[in-house]
Amino acid sequence: MTVEEKLTILTDAAKYDVACTSSGGDRRGGRLGKTLPSGCCHTFSADGRCISLLKLLLTNVCIYDCQYCVNRTSHDLPRAMFTPRELADLTIDFYRRNYIEGLFLSSAVVRSPDYTTELLIRTLTLLRADYGFSGYIHAKAIPGADPLLTAQLGRLADRLSVNIELPSARSLALLAPDKRSQDIFQPMAQIRDGIRQAKAEGQRFRHAPAFAPAGQSTQMIVGASGESDYEILKLSQGMYRKYRLKRVFFSAYVPVGANPLLPSPQTFRPPLLREHRLYQSDWLLRFYHFQAEELLSPDRPTLDPQLDPKCAWALAHLDRFPVEVNTADYQTLLRVPGIGVVSARRILAARRWRALDEAALGKLGVVMKRAQYFLTCSGRMTPGLRVRPEGMRRALTALEAPALAPQYEQLSLFPT
Repeated sequence: MTVEEKLTILTDAAKYDVACTSSGGDRRGGRLGKTLPSGCCHTFSADGRCISLLKLLLTNVCIYDCQYCVNRTSHDLPRAMFTPRELADLTIDFYRRNYIEGLFLSSAVVRSPDYTTELLIRTLTLLRADYGFSGYIHAKAIPGADPLLTAQLGRLADRLSVNIELPSARSLALLAPDKRSQDIFQPMAQIRDGIRQAKAEGQRFRHAPAFAPAGQSTQMIVGASGESDYEILKLSQGMYRKYRLKRVFFSAYVPVGANPLLPSPQTFRPPLLREHRLYQSDWLLRFYHFQAEELLSPDRPTLDPQLDPKCAWALAHLDRFPVEVNTADYQTLLRVPGIGVVSARRILAARRWRALDEAALGKLGVVMKRAQYFLTCSGRMTPGLRVRPEGMRRALTALEAPALAPQYEQLSLFPT
């Protein structure tokens, strides 16, 4: 099999892995390539998507039989495997042609987690040592691998990720019986501690080796199992706190085969709107200081498909509104729909010099079509504005309707 044929197979096999981000790191000392905090340039993978990195698998040969995975051992599909030298040469060749600025390298588990990790380490060692490549590399840590191998991988990669895959141990036991949740969380804890230790050593010693300087992330599949949005957000919040993750990625389940344990491919549509709402909620957790318990509860475990989570929260807490924009503190401003992190900071800076009105807020980046229902300017709301809850909901829902494509209509896990 030629390198081109392997590339076609293994880039296509990587398209379901969405835990792919720009750099956020700054690796120095190499002869080739550069990692900038602003991120990597865009390129196109074999499946036609615009991505910032060369994104592919080392191999799609796998010893596991995870029912939700296209690369499971029982699935009849073309298999391929790069040698470390082939993959290193391919990456450098693409870089020199200005196709890419970095590499996103994942892999199925061939032979064993240790053997697969050793192949990843050999590939990255060739890139870093032989070619002096300083560009961004995002590598997948393999659950179950020896901690010494994971530590070595972290010193070569800018970011590591360990995919949690399913939101609960019971779903993992049902759909991926060869895997254990403790094998997934153990390398997460190791990566967290390695990053913390490397930062401490970097403050003491100028040339201390870096360890995954761009942090770690994870991915979970949404829709393959029956967990609620509340359970998913609680898990995400817990991982942010415990493992200091940079991102939790959500991937709407795409049927890859018929199995009675999974939604039927004939009637199931990927829950893309649900994935979108989870990303919006995740943003609120990370940057707006919301708690998962504020957005959902055991009695209300599903995100509103018609409203973004921030608007839904505000309509459920109208006793906190309207907010006076000229006196409210930063945290209070962040709770107002239509006001983001940047516009809230602009408001704090601008109101030192003058009282703000609606026209000024629009110039500062506030989305007044949403915010007008929840704030006042010098004690006054927009003249003639309807502020009854049902009217506000209709108006806010109408703002979102044009943006929701027809394929996003499916929200439930299993169609009725």
